[in-house]
Amino acid sequence: MKFNTKAIHGNQHPEPTTGAVMPPIFQTSTYIQKSPGNHSGYEYSRGANPTRTALEYALASIENGTQGLAFGSGMAATDAVLKMLNPGDEVIAGSDLYGGTYRMFTRIYGKYDIRFHFVKGNAASKFEEKINSKTKLIWLETPTNPLLQIIDIQAVCEIAKAHGILVAVDNTFASPYNQRPLDLGADIVMHSATKYLGGHSDLIAGALITKDEELAENLYFQQFAGGGILGPQDSFLVLRGIKTLAVRMQRHAENAIRISEFLENHPKVNSVFYPGLKSHSGYEIASKQMKTPGGMLSFNLKSGKKEDAFQLLENLNVITLAESLGGVESLANHPATMTHASIPQEVRKENGISDDLIRLSIGIEDVEDILQDLEDALNLI
Repeated sequence: MKFNTKAIHGNQHPEPTTGAVMPPIFQTSTYIQKSPGNHSGYEYSRGANPTRTALEYALASIENGTQGLAFGSGMAATDAVLKMLNPGDEVIAGSDLYGGTYRMFTRIYGKYDIRFHFVKGNAASKFEEKINSKTKLIWLETPTNPLLQIIDIQAVCEIAKAHGILVAVDNTFASPYNQRPLDLGADIVMHSATKYLGGHSDLIAGALITKDEELAENLYFQQFAGGGILGPQDSFLVLRGIKTLAVRMQRHAENAIRISEFLENHPKVNSVFYPGLKSHSGYEIASKQMKTPGGMLSFNLKSGKKEDAFQLLENLNVITLAESLGGVESLANHPATMTHASIPQEVRKENGISDDLIRLSIGIEDVEDILQDLEDALNLI
């Protein structure tokens, strides 16, 4: 079954009692038992809920996994992965990663004697250099947030497997339409389903997918015991969002390619970070492991001034200045003061997150309107 069909039908079944094509929202906390321990497969909705189960089946299908788990947020999903670690374990991650992930790594799990090594650059060999006998997990983002670096997932996974190390990939920026890390050797895929999977900026959700039975059992235990589950209403909304994922991602990428080319040639723009540009250092790897370059890009200004970045952002009309990404509407973000503000300033600067960096989540509007909005705002600088 090809992806567009799988997004709509993969692992999906009509509700058996009524024949409803879309799973109903089972707004219930508990389920009747015929006798103690004799039930229909559902006991208490922290353990399982039919609406969430339907979503989890769909998540597994679109990532080519065997088990999907839906969480209350992407951070709750990330938390479940880290809870499998023990004091003394070590984790390797890229230095360019979401600010909330960095915050969880350093400020929550760091105090439990779990050590994190941050790799600067995207070469697989850089990750190998950090491996030691205590390394238990490699955490990848690709494309990275916010600089859109590309990491060769297969190359890192081959290195990790040789050392018996798990690899988890945050696939939020790419989405399963563009990239399926499990097929490239990853053990776990994480999504902030708030973003492209939901697709309409109307929910908060997270997801984990694996095809390893032992890992699936461990992750389910973390979900059940920790309680960071997704409710039935939001499960329904993510499931609905997945149905249109393919057509949305196609339009996101079409628009992003046009906009990245416009920005690359604009006299007031210094650098554009988008893996669909041939000038991008990760262009070849992205072409190999992604279907399209996706809908995310970032750029910085020729002036290098924070106040110019603010002026541009304050004068956008079609593009909305807001947190998050992956919705049908275009969103603009200033990483240094918004999504990555929790990273210390000196670390941000070391990693290339300058005060004039602007991140765009390109929506599915008519691209001419987005281009005109950017042109008008740039002309005010």
